[in-house]
Amino acid sequence: MRAVIQRVSQANVIVDENIKGKIKKGFLVLLGVEEDDDEKDVIYMAEKIINLRVFEDENEKMNLSLLDIKGEMLVVSQFTLLGDCRKGRRPNFMNAAHPEKANELYIKFIKKCREFKLNIQTGVFQAHMQVNLCNDGPVTMLVDSKKNF
Repeated sequence: MRAVIQRVSQANVIVDENIKGKIKKGFLVLLGVEEDDDEKDVIYMAEKIINLRVFEDENEKMNLSLLDIKGEMLVVSQFTLLGDCRKGRRPNFMNAAHPEKANELYIKFIKKCREFKLNIQTGVFQAHMQVNLCNDGPVTMLVDSKKNF
């Protein structure tokens, strides 16, 4: 699994002119699922993201996690994160999971995150979405369950 995590002061996702998910302070998580991902990847990613210490403490140091601040999370499925652009000019999506598997692990990721009792909002799997956010910092992190970066 691969994710782009953006620390936001607010974010929302719109599908067919309707807001489907909306959060205040927290994380916007763009999540891509690879064909060889499984339950271990789900657990690793959920625990890693929820516990990332990128929110400022009283000394203005990035020392607090989403749990510490009781923040919110907006999770948006994005298979294009798996696009391999190293060769040619057109991304190769061969490593992206097929939709059935990707949706299954996307849902499991959301359920795992909800176990932490935070407000977790979502986009709509395989829908055309408009994602709006105010990146706070800006702070953007990349997380990969295979630890490729």
